[in-house]
Amino acid sequence: MLFGTIRPNGGPLVTEREFRAFVDEFITPRFLDGLTVEDAYGQYRDAHGTIERERSYKVSLLYPNSQAGPNDPKIEKVRKVYLKRFDQESVARVDDRARVDF
Repeated sequence: MLFGTIRPNGGPLVTEREFRAFVDEFITPRFLDGLTVEDAYGQYRDAHGTIERERSYKVSLLYPNSQAGPNDPKIEKVRKVYLKRFDQESVARVDDRARVDF
């Protein structure tokens, strides 16, 4: 998932502290097996057609393919809550299969 930090209504940016708290309080309890948070910089075209450039965060979740179905509603809940809590237009989601070994 890709989480932006600019609030379209002109409010204050989502701070690192706010984002880390969101991860700790909302994402981690739903994905106890682990996740990765990366600092990112992205851009997108907003609802008014303006290219917005912003600091963002990339959260990667790795889990067995068999958990895709049960995890889907949890991922959608994370996206929905972030949208509302931080007044965002969207939270991007990328689903991909990967071979991973620990």
